[in-house]
Amino acid sequence: MATELHETISMAKQERHKNLFLNYRNLNKFPVELLKDEGLQFLERLYMKRNSLTTLPDNLAQKLPNLIELYLHSNNIVIIPEAIGNLARLQSLDLSNNALQFLCPEIGRLRSLRHLRLSNNQLKCLPPEIGDLQDLETLDVSRNQLVSLPDRLHRCTSLQNLTADHNLLSHVPRQLCWLHRLNQLSMAANRLTFLPLDLGRSRELQFVFVDNNVDLKGLPSYLYNKVIGCSGCGVSAQVLEGDLGEALGEALGEALGEALVGLPAEVKVLGSETDNVVPLEEIAMRTLHRIYQQRPTNLNLLPPITLPKSLLDLLQFPLGHCHRCSQTMFTIIYPKLFPLRDTVLAGVHRRTTVSFVAYCCSSRCLRTFDLQG
Repeated sequence: MATELHETISMAKQERHKNLFLNYRNLNKFPVELLKDEGLQFLERLYMKRNSLTTLPDNLAQKLPNLIELYLHSNNIVIIPEAIGNLARLQSLDLSNNALQFLCPEIGRLRSLRHLRLSNNQLKCLPPEIGDLQDLETLDVSRNQLVSLPDRLHRCTSLQNLTADHNLLSHVPRQLCWLHRLNQLSMAANRLTFLPLDLGRSRELQFVFVDNNVDLKGLPSYLYNKVIGCSGCGVSAQVLEGDLGEALGEALGEALGEALVGLPAEVKVLGSETDNVVPLEEIAMRTLHRIYQQRPTNLNLLPPITLPKSLLDLLQFPLGHCHRCSQTMFTIIYPKLFPLRDTVLAGVHRRTTVSFVAYCCSSRCLRTFDLQG
């Protein structure tokens, strides 16, 4: 086996191969032949699937500087060296089915990266620096132990496909709604209880799969005309608990109250059709938002006020937009429930008790909202 490996690598060096296949070689160490002398300066694609590697060499980028694709699926890799960030031309990195518990921040230096596959590892978090990958199109982090996704993920402005099935996620960052190229989002088999108000507002997002989130009982009405997967959602016997739970149940009825469990902390008021006056705090926030959206380039012309970071973040990423008129919302929502079983989609989605929820900005929009309009 060693002789055959040596011959394969020697031939690749002599003939300046751009592709090198070292799959199924039972390798437990990175072949030293790849790193001798000048390495393989011309190699662009390296396939090392289904071996027994536990790590990568620190000088990988120095010896293989022109790597475009690196496939390390199904090894025993526990840690990736910081030097991985030096692979300046790398466009595709597959680390699926390994034993990764930690992903180094230097992954954010792979500015050419377009496809990153990390499924079936032991990751509990992702570094914020992953948001620096502005060319990233595909991210697969399914079957890990993630409890949250980085807020900075919205900076991956080229992201088209995000898969995070089978994790421990309890919420979806609303910042993801600003990923205007995202076409498919899959977060099946997590612990989701609530989805961002604006999820599905982007026309580009066409496929949303949240199957088997048993406590998820409400879907934003924007998803009504999308391809969705919600089998096994809303099947838990979740009981409304605490002051908020009791308030939701009493004010809105049990069904709507359950659909709104997990509302963001920014929601301070739940409006109804009989509320004809929008609270002053909400009016102030909408006014501030218009000012900051249209602020002049000359900062000296801005109002002489300093706002806390939490407020600035909310102004940059509002709670959502009215599903009727697109008015931004910050502290109040007017929800309206449409049980899926009462829609034309009932025949398609049988094993679910979820409802579509329209989030409106006023009692007028609430009264006039039409799910099929």
